Amino acid sequence: MDWGTELWDQYDIIEKHTQSGLELVEKYVKFVKERTEIEQNYAKQLRNLSKKYNLKRSGKDEPDCRFSSYQSFLDVLNETNDYAGQRELIAENLMMNICIDLTKYLQELKQERKTYLMEAKRAQQSLESTYKQLDSSKKRFEREWREAERTAQYAEKTDQDINATKADVEKAKQQAHMRSHVAEECKNDYAAQLQKYNKEQNQFYFNDMPLIFNKLQDLDERRVRKLAQGYILFSDTEKHVMPIIGKCLEGITKAGTNVNERNDSMVVIEQNKSGFERPGDVEFEDYSQGINRASSESSLGTPKGPMELLGKNRSKNFWLFSKKSKPTVTEDFAHLPPEQRRKRLQQKLEEICRELQKEVDQSEALGKMKDVYEKNPQMGDPASLASQISQTSQNIERLSGELNKYETWLAEAGGRGETLRYKTLTFNNNGAHDVLSPDGAHSDESTPDPSQAIYAEFDDDFEDEELTTPIGKCTAMYSFPGASEGTISMQEGEVLAVVEEDKGDGWTRVRRNNGDEGYIPTSYVTVNLNK
Repeated sequence: MDWGTELWDQYDIIEKHTQSGLELVEKYVKFVKERTEIEQNYAKQLRNLSKKYNLKRSGKDEPDCRFSSYQSFLDVLNETNDYAGQRELIAENLMMNICIDLTKYLQELKQERKTYLMEAKRAQQSLESTYKQLDSSKKRFEREWREAERTAQYAEKTDQDINATKADVEKAKQQAHMRSHVAEECKNDYAAQLQKYNKEQNQFYFNDMPLIFNKLQDLDERRVRKLAQGYILFSDTEKHVMPIIGKCLEGITKAGTNVNERNDSMVVIEQNKSGFERPGDVEFEDYSQGINRASSESSLGTPKGPMELLGKNRSKNFWLFSKKSKPTVTEDFAHLPPEQRRKRLQQKLEEICRELQKEVDQSEALGKMKDVYEKNPQMGDPASLASQISQTSQNIERLSGELNKYETWLAEAGGRGETLRYKTLTFNNNGAHDVLSPDGAHSDESTPDPSQAIYAEFDDDFEDEELTTPIGKCTAMYSFPGASEGTISMQEGEVLAVVEEDKGDGWTRVRRNNGDEGYIPTSYVTVNLNK
């Protein structure tokens, strides 16, 4: 069943129905837009909420950071933030896949409907024009036929009149004949117009309008189908992010299960244990017995309070009952209880050792670079490194002094310093290496040869490591003699396998096909690493 057959005479109904359908699409688009705004505002509020309660940690030293309940709360906030991101994704997909798409499709439907209605209007106007011509020819035929009848009656009357002349009778007959002929022509014209109109009317009702109505029906069905897809997308858009939202919720559940109250209690003990011993019993002082003069002078006067009665613990704070004033922070952490002081000193030692190791590595790299510049002036000026070498040496000396100082304080606090293992090197003006002990004093070891000091690490690498898989190839742009220990010679245009890329010191480790390995200046070759 189609509209062209069943609703051939319901043009107004079809026009109204199709308009109502388009308005429904517009209404749905507005609904989804408002839903999108709700999702966006919800996501924004969730992000602000997460940001508001996401306490900024000052670092690993923050006391609360070690509590599982604190970490889990941060995990909850992070998962909430991720959940907000999924709500934003829902809003974005709703806007792109429904609002924008349906709005574009709606405009196309409106234009198509307008075209069909214009076709119907033109067909209606054409039929009305033909009908006007038919009506005009009909009225003319009617008028001319009446006139012909009147003239025919007048001619017959004149012919029967005995007083009328022959000329009058002849004239009346000619007039009647002429009018009869005109009336006959009008009749034929009316018949032709009627035939034309009936043909056009048949075309209008059985072909033109049914075709237009069927097109409008197809348009409306496509509109309904597209709208149904929009309804489904409204649901699918949220379904697609449900797995990720589920993971966010699982993350929050996991955060809850990760809370360990026993461990948190142990952290409280570890962070706040003072190391003090409990105060001993207060001794009884019998004033009824004779007291020597020296002791009586110190005992008379104001009665002793709890803090004075602690005897040997007098210098310690009475932790349970006294109101503790804010201690003065000192560099050796003497303001802290013994246990906490040892921990802080140990942490400080580890920090100094890490900084010292960085400076040592930097010092070694500068020494290698200086030695290479001296042997190959075209690669750089050794004097340009003097300020960096001097600054690095000063940093090593300063950090070594701090290391000794904190090790001494740690020993006083009753701790054992298990510091990071390191080696320090300083450079004299000639670029030679002097080995220093951890306390900064010169060791008894003799100064090694500069080239051996530079490439000792290279040789160790070759002895300790097995042949590694090449990571690329390089082509020599210049010849290199490879006279220094640990290096390898090469000729211009020679292709070598890259074993280890430049780590910032200006050298690349390569290997020949015969297995010879060594370092070459990175600036002398073109390197192509495997992807």
